[in-house]
Amino acid sequence: MSIFFGPLDLAGRVPTRQQTRVAAFLMSCHGAIARQLAIVLASQMNTIWHIELNTQFYREAETVSLLLRATSWVPDPELLFLLPTWEAAWVARSPPAIADRIQGLVIDIASLAHAVHSMIRPAALLPQGVLPQDPFALALRKIEFESSRAIQAQIVFLKSTDLLPLREEVTAAVESRHGQLDKLWQEVLSGIGIDRSKST
Repeated sequence: MSIFFGPLDLAGRVPTRQQTRVAAFLMSCHGAIARQLAIVLASQMNTIWHIELNTQFYREAETVSLLLRATSWVPDPELLFLLPTWEAAWVARSPPAIADRIQGLVIDIASLAHAVHSMIRPAALLPQGVLPQDPFALALRKIEFESSRAIQAQIVFLKSTDLLPLREEVTAAVESRHGQLDKLWQEVLSGIGIDRSKST
């Protein structure tokens, strides 16, 4: 087990199997967030948050598009079993203790996005010697940069005064999504010979 991608090919590129597995996972979770935001945006809600969620929707869609184009894809039969598991995990669920279902769904989506943007640091998997202009490496660095910006908006929302009466429910939703994502992400990395459990 290594803590980085590799071994790199002669040109300094990440192995295509590792590219495929990681890109598939990232497209799954970012794509799920984008789809869920699209549904929520169709509902009536606070205008300020509507604007912010709309911005996040396009950011998530851009991430999916970027990975689709930057990844060197190869057949990965295991994805036939992994993708349904991932997709089922991302389904938005309003916490039972929150009476307003739309509000509950937004909290759960924000919790998932918070977990994705704060816990997954894909550029940290790039080893020294990786080709600087490799499309996949550039994509991972851009995703990580954008995540550092997106996380601030999610923190502001989850700690907003609007949600103050639901502080315990919000905290529980965030912790649940973090635990779920950590497990799945570590499984993805383990499946391609990477172990970051002792380095994160």
